[in-house]
Amino acid sequence: MRVHHIKATEISSDTAQSEGLRRFAALSGRSVGSEKLWMGETHVSPETSSANHHHGESETAIYVRSGRPEFVFHDGVQEVRISTQPGDYIFIPPYLPHREENPDPVAPAEVVIARSTQEAIVVNLPQLYPLEASTRPGADPAPA
Repeated sequence: MRVHHIKATEISSDTAQSEGLRRFAALSGRSVGSEKLWMGETHVSPETSSANHHHGESETAIYVRSGRPEFVFHDGVQEVRISTQPGDYIFIPPYLPHREENPDPVAPAEVVIARSTQEAIVVNLPQLYPLEASTRPGADPAPA
């Protein structure tokens, strides 16, 4: 049990990835022995969208450090787009399919991420679809 210091120059791209963005791990089970936390950052180039994906059982907290990334998910009726700016926070529930987009033609977007699992779970998906309570892994079946 000790305090670990990970310098900005020591973050690692050796973590789960999605097309269209780059994830960098700072704190994880592998790097510092964490048991319930993963933390790192994501960089999205200008005019780029990530692949559709979800993060399994992880709750995901996001802090927008720079740029104006957009977060897109499906609410069951249509795609919903959340536009952000530096200083904003986003929460993404477990298993929720989503994608990140950076519509800016010049500036990259960078966000800081914390997850409730010790490694970065990333499940890439062929399409964006709504998360229904009855189809969520581990959910109770709908009453008869």
